[in-house]
Amino acid sequence: MQTVRGLEVEWPVWTGSSLPIVVRTAAGRLFTKLRGAAQGTAQLIAEVLVAELAERIGLRVPMRTLVSLDHSLICRDPNAELADLLVASRGVNLGFEFLDGAKPLGPDQVKTIDEDLASQIVWLDALVQNVDRTAHNPNILIRDREVWLIDHGAALPFQYNWATVSEQSPRQPFRFSHLLLERASCLERQDVRLAEKLSRETLQEAVDVIPDSFLTPLLPPGSGPDFLRRRRAAYHTFLWKRLKPPRRFLGDLLRKQASARTAG
Repeated sequence: MQTVRGLEVEWPVWTGSSLPIVVRTAAGRLFTKLRGAAQGTAQLIAEVLVAELAERIGLRVPMRTLVSLDHSLICRDPNAELADLLVASRGVNLGFEFLDGAKPLGPDQVKTIDEDLASQIVWLDALVQNVDRTAHNPNILIRDREVWLIDHGAALPFQYNWATVSEQSPRQPFRFSHLLLERASCLERQDVRLAEKLSRETLQEAVDVIPDSFLTPLLPPGSGPDFLRRRRAAYHTFLWKRLKPPRRFLGDLLRKQASARTAG
């Protein structure tokens, strides 16, 4: 990913729990998530990795750019919380293409989402254990009838407690509410096609995109390059095991769909 320097905070996005900001850079306006936010760089890792996987299976996500913030960053907002967050976020942060004209998916638009596309989105979210695509918080933008996926910081929850990750963890049940589950009528057909797109090599390429500067703060103090390589390998292994057939998450989704139909 390209790295650009943040020049000025145009405005903070107060509706986001992690308080992202819109930054002016030499590359244009970027929606930027900050390393100093509550979940630290783990949320940025999830953003990078899930976006890479999404693109590899043909879904739209905003282009990513690394944004370097330093003491010269201009911010005219007097809010003290924001000022503290910007100090804590000096270094490399994660910027996204600003999608001018894009609007959040509304409740009345859910039924307009193509069923194959809905199935692809649900499948991806189940793979990466993303709990944050709900009716309350769709994290889907629509622009010129194009569907864009955003905000994957809540995915990959296993990374917050590696000590509890076992051989069986990737195949354990994962239950979540999903805005598009009822529209995802093509899960079984899409499952094989999508899994074939995520080969072991492709998965490694996606993991390798994660910047060292996002991984290093999460490692034990004094960890060297070998530990960094092992941590990358741990992400790869977890997701590769979730992809191995029979995929437990697919069965969980199909059972939930059947239960919803019975209840309805």
